[in-house]
Amino acid sequence: MREKATRLFVWAAIAEACSWAALLAGMAVKYGPPGNEIGVHVFGPIHGALFVAYGILVLVVARLRGWSPVTTVVALACAVPPFATVVFERRARRRGLLDDPTDARRTPTPVG
Repeated sequence: MREKATRLFVWAAIAEACSWAALLAGMAVKYGPPGNEIGVHVFGPIHGALFVAYGILVLVVARLRGWSPVTTVVALACAVPPFATVVFERRARRRGLLDDPTDARRTPTPVG
């Protein structure tokens, strides 16, 4: 369960950032010279759904992986600025926050 939730979290972080890019492009078209709102109408709901999915998965993974309240709040706050979910996911991976603590590959073996 823990690994599946973590994979979904990573997927949601990347998808949320991609939806930000699409929504920003849609907003540029809407408010730019073409004045076409179709991009916002298409990508707005997609981004909203991925935003909510990311938030739920942050809470699930935080509980399963034992994140501190500060880390959890930072992860949730990263859903607001564009592309910050990917930055948080990459940093969490480097810091070991997405690793399985029972993974034998990560556990040092005693010498002697």
